[in-house]
Amino acid sequence: MIYCLTVPTTIEHNQQVRVLEWHVEAGASFLPGALLVELETNKALIEVRADQPGALRQRCVEAGAWCPLGGLLALVSDRPEEPLAGSECEMAAEFLIG
Repeated sequence: MIYCLTVPTTIEHNQQVRVLEWHVEAGASFLPGALLVELETNKALIEVRADQPGALRQRCVEAGAWCPLGGLLALVSDRPEEPLAGSECEMAAEFLIG
């Protein structure tokens, strides 16, 4: 299944975040608890961690770019061999903010 990894909408007093650094390359698999990406607000650093195992399939925002709350950061899947072509996100990805 293909999932959408989006910017958390629970970040208060911000309309957007900056993608500071990706910690998983496109095509790489990850385990629960893995640090996927660091986001930056005007006051805080936010670590986005995997809640379940999966594979980062495609980055939609590169490091240094700004993304609105709820905006699409990346596509992830259960398995790295799942086809992406023509697929829509079937549901939002679960992740932990730490």
